[in-house]
Amino acid sequence: MVTNLAVSRFTEAEYLAFERASREKHEFINGEILDMTGASFVHIPVVANLMLSLGDQLRGKPCRPLANDMRVKVSDTGAYVYPDVVVVCGKPELEDASLDTLLNPTLVIEILSPSTEAYDRGAKSAHYRRLPSLQGYVLIAQDRASVEHFWREGDRWILTEATDLDAVMPLPEIGCELKLSEVYERVEFPEPAEEGPVAAPQPHPA
Repeated sequence: MVTNLAVSRFTEAEYLAFERASREKHEFINGEILDMTGASFVHIPVVANLMLSLGDQLRGKPCRPLANDMRVKVSDTGAYVYPDVVVVCGKPELEDASLDTLLNPTLVIEILSPSTEAYDRGAKSAHYRRLPSLQGYVLIAQDRASVEHFWREGDRWILTEATDLDAVMPLPEIGCELKLSEVYERVEFPEPAEEGPVAAPQPHPA
């Protein structure tokens, strides 16, 4: 869940001072501070599976996966966000001596929930695409088998989708792949809601 805490616009310095003193995580977009509520029992295993898979594949390579406590700044827009998983290749560029804000992610991954999907697909993705270092971002549904990979090719973003648990999603920007069977290991999807009786249409008044 993303909740807007802003009554007025904040500066980047005000946000960072607030965030570094807070026990909870908040994002910062267009001068507004957004409260990030806790993850669900479905969300957490997907992140853990991703970290295990990417960690194994990237061992001994110049890229490393980082879990969702790594804040990312989009310098072009001034946004500060927390991807669920971020991969950085080469030397990490950090904003200041606090070493808590990454400037040059190569890949970001977001786990979609009903309460955050519109935000992750909309405003957050638009900010991600302004990162010069970013070569790809991935959106993963938590309530069904669905992985969407957006890969930068020049000035375009190319979309590849996978919705079968037997499918494998290549991530060429980091030399890895995501097996959907591993991404969703031990994840139980919610049962579809049963449809109730359909009411007969009522005539409109004349």
